[in-house]
Amino acid sequence: MSLELQIISALLMDFLLGDPRWFPHPVRLIGRVANQVEKWSRRVVPSERTAGICTVFLILAMSGTAGWGLVALAGAFHPLAGDVVSILLLYFCFAARDLARHSRKVADALLEKDLVLARKRVGALVGRDTADLEEEGVVRACVESVAENTVDGVTAPLLWAVLGGPVGALLYKAASTMDSMFGYTNEEYLQFGWASAKLDDLLNWLPARLTGLVMVMSSLLLNMRPEEAWWVFIRDRLNHSSPNSGHAEAAAAGALGIRLGGTSYYFGKPVTKPVIGDDCYPPFAGHIREANLLMAVTTVLTAVLLIGTRMIVTGFFF
Repeated sequence: MSLELQIISALLMDFLLGDPRWFPHPVRLIGRVANQVEKWSRRVVPSERTAGICTVFLILAMSGTAGWGLVALAGAFHPLAGDVVSILLLYFCFAARDLARHSRKVADALLEKDLVLARKRVGALVGRDTADLEEEGVVRACVESVAENTVDGVTAPLLWAVLGGPVGALLYKAASTMDSMFGYTNEEYLQFGWASAKLDDLLNWLPARLTGLVMVMSSLLLNMRPEEAWWVFIRDRLNHSSPNSGHAEAAAAGALGIRLGGTSYYFGKPVTKPVIGDDCYPPFAGHIREANLLMAVTTVLTAVLLIGTRMIVTGFFF
């Protein structure tokens, strides 16, 4: 089976099944291993930054070797088994359905007028304090999470899968997992997490910009203010502390006609972020559903673009 068909099969599985919590997930396993490697490297390596670099190299080496070994062993047993393992590894690297499911639960709570539950549910998606958010704040936080995680959970692993197959996607998820674990700017991880954060920024540089552009195209297909999506994307995509997160957020903010960013609280302390988008409409629960629809169409268009490009290039050269 070709890599293109493997990726399409994995995306369909993610759309239909999501993330089965009962099944041993390789990304969660990577997280547990990374936690143990962190403890070992901090003990053995005196420099925190060097220890963090060693951790990154070790986790990438183990993840890549394990992924390649599983596919090779299964393929040696039978080619179909190799295809199945490849599809499963790719499937575990995508998270579109889970992202939509978690965000939809936030919208459902708001529609039921249960703001306390909505705050709790959005708190599982974002790192900011959510206990005192009003409805508009909950919606903004949720839309920001959907837009940003469209890159981390869907389009970036899709790009690296097209370029490097199941092992490429798995290496990306390993890097993303380490960034979520170590890429903090607090005293404990400022030096140790430096390599994880920089690697994640590098791997997301192209997918983030591609996603923003494709999201503008998606807004046109969905008749969601495409002109505003393009304008806000051009104007506000760099209004973010992250070099990558603002691109999809700006496109989504323009398409939905709401403002993102502003002041949020982290561990009780206010953090003022640059504003993304315009206050055309007050944020409400329906904007979360629209953000999910935008994410779904962006996923399909990105898959068509990347897989189609790969087929053209490989067909031309090989």
